[in-house]
This record gives sequence, structure tokens and C-alpha cells, in this order.
Amino acid sequence: MVTAGAAVGAGWMLLFGLLATSARGYIWLTLIAGILAWGASAVLARFGDRGVAVGVAIASGVAVAIAGLVVGYRMAGGDWLLW
Repeated sequence: MVTAGAAVGAGWMLLFGLLATSARGYIWLTLIAGILAWGASAVLARFGDRGVAVGVAIASGVAVAIAGLVVGYRMAGGDWLLW
């Protein structure tokens, strides 16, 4: 079930990532999708399947971490993406 949750979480994050047209849009959409995925993971952990909740949390956490790396890389070059 963890694998199924990770696959669904990765698909969710990929869907939002493909909607972006710029790096700034990618960051904001990834943060929004990550917050929604973590909320769904919390609901699943409380009332549903905990394995799926772990998979969704892992996939969304990795995606938000990648977005953080993009922000850090661009910030090192003198460009702050979030404003």
C-alpha cells in the first residue's frame, strides 16, 4: 500500500508540475500541491489506510524538497523565485 500511495502522490505532484509555465509557477504549484497532499495524508492516516498515507507523504515530501533545491539554486545565482 505504501507503493500505491507513493505512485498516486507522485502522479499528483507531476500533474501540478506539468501545469507550470515557469520556474516561479512550478515552485508555487508544488507548494500548493504539497500542502494539499499532506492534508490528504493526514486524513488518510487518521481515518483510512496508513500505508497509503505514508506513500503520499513520501512522494509529496520529495517533490517539495526538489522545489526547495530549485529555489536554493536560483537564489545562489541572485534570483529569488518566490516574489
